[in-house]
Amino acid sequence: MIREANQTDLNGILQLYLFLHETSVPEESEQLTKTWNTIVDDENHHLIICEEEGKIVASCVCVIIPNLTRNVRPYAFVENVVTHKDYRKKGYATACLNYAKQIAEENNCYKMMLLTGSREESTLNFYRNAGYNSSDKTAFIQWIDM
Repeated sequence: MIREANQTDLNGILQLYLFLHETSVPEESEQLTKTWNTIVDDENHHLIICEEEGKIVASCVCVIIPNLTRNVRPYAFVENVVTHKDYRKKGYATACLNYAKQIAEENNCYKMMLLTGSREESTLNFYRNAGYNSSDKTAFIQWIDM
């Protein structure tokens, strides 16, 4: 089942993020609770999850960004695409990305963007097969206080 996360999904998402790039689940804190509530309550922030037998097995984030160009049409930014290692190659992440595209279309976005740190050809092909390309734009990243 593909759906947007709700208030009760925090722990499952944090566990899934251990298969992204996290090495531990953050400790419960006021900052974690505040951040989670901000995400869940933000109408432009869509944390999409795929559940299999009640377990969150894949996810992505789709943020709709208001914009003054392109005839005042917003754009979507996709981030944190991840699938639990035991559930890969079953179409779950693709389903999450398709759900994100549906949200972008419903919000009249003129484009969707995503970044990946992966250099794995299989991962890059996954994004290509999902409709993304790496030839239209050049991405630059500046890390702050890492």
